[in-house]
Amino acid sequence: MQVLLHGKPVQEETTKDVLLEIMADKYSRAILESTMDVSKSALELSNDCGIPISTAYRRVQQLHTHKLLGISGSINEDGKKYFLYKSKIKSIVTCFNNGMLDVEIVPNSVNLQD
Repeated sequence: MQVLLHGKPVQEETTKDVLLEIMADKYSRAILESTMDVSKSALELSNDCGIPISTAYRRVQQLHTHKLLGISGSINEDGKKYFLYKSKIKSIVTCFNNGMLDVEIVPNSVNLQD
């Protein structure tokens, strides 16, 4: 059974496993939800989601590595690099039926450049 919500089906079993692990993590879900409409810095994510800053940095790196979070950067007035993070997905849909796991990623249609 294939579930289609105008997204992209995930074919690789290892990718499905990684996505399910990420979605089982409450901090990863909070980061994705918080950055669905507005880009945020790691410090903003830490404050808004109640996540320790070191955990926020680890999660955004993991989400970016698995192409669930986009990163844009700039340099502030002090010459320091400043990164903003934005969810690249609107939802992940899973279906387990007759021993088969279907996973679909629905992209976030909000422009990644604020």
